[in-house]
Amino acid sequence: MLTKNYNDLALAILRVGLSGMMLVHGIPKIERLFTSPIEFGDPIGVGPTLSLILALIGEVVAPILIIIGFKTKLAALPAAITMFVAAFIVHWEDDFGTKEKALLYLVGFLVIFLAGPGKYALDKR
Repeated sequence: MLTKNYNDLALAILRVGLSGMMLVHGIPKIERLFTSPIEFGDPIGVGPTLSLILALIGEVVAPILIIIGFKTKLAALPAAITMFVAAFIVHWEDDFGTKEKALLYLVGFLVIFLAGPGKYALDKR
């Protein structure tokens, strides 16, 4: 068992686990789309509505695609970018403990981008 390589299983666990946890952060933001006026931060200066839409792409749409392994490498980019913005713009002045979660997600999505989905994904069918 210790000599067998489980890279594809490891990638599947990373994809599903990381993206599933990201959905916990993204899904509650969906209801903000239906409030008027939209109350959401504007960390990159594109307005609160577009900022919310971009966050939903990075925290809901991309993780769903990553979980099923469809266009995985492409989907990992908006997820990683969203976490980069969270860590280095939204939480820039916060202590490391506050930005640590965003950094962990960023690293995980970068690994998925670089390594790909593995064989247990729609991309590999």
